[in-house]
Amino acid sequence: MSEKTPLWYVVHTYSGYENKVKDNLEKSVENNPKLRNTIFEVRIPTEITYEIKNGRRREVEHKLLPGYVMVNMIMDNETWYIVRNTRGVTGFVGPGSKPTPLSEEDIMKLAQAHEPPQVDIAVGDEVNILSGMFENFTGRVTEMDQYTGTVKVAVTMMHRETVISLTFDEVKRVDND
Repeated sequence: MSEKTPLWYVVHTYSGYENKVKDNLEKSVENNPKLRNTIFEVRIPTEITYEIKNGRRREVEHKLLPGYVMVNMIMDNETWYIVRNTRGVTGFVGPGSKPTPLSEEDIMKLAQAHEPPQVDIAVGDEVNILSGMFENFTGRVTEMDQYTGTVKVAVTMMHRETVISLTFDEVKRVDND
């Protein structure tokens, strides 16, 4: 059980212990200088979503794989033992006691979950509002925030321009072709 290239392995944990396992593994690496060259990164795959609660939109981080932690490491007997015997770890993902590394395809899928949503609108574009109080209104994009997934749109009402904040999925670009 000895590899020389670091690969990503998935470790199964007790439910709700993901953060504790991550912290414990990082402390083990910090306290043991030999492990710094074999265990490189410990990650809990998460994604940022938005939910509306009490009329307010808030950012929420959700675990993509509850009960699992990803470890980028060179697999050998020592690293297997350290990870396997970390408090909260129930074992590696793989047949029997043989850990199976993640494929490049699986790693790419998990990485894409972190990317901000891609939209086909830009500041200055004319958009239709798809929902809410201003549904079916047309306005001009004045500001965009990729991180929060929001856009500010200037709408003309009663000969006055009003700027409203909307999410990317509440607007659609008007094609002027």
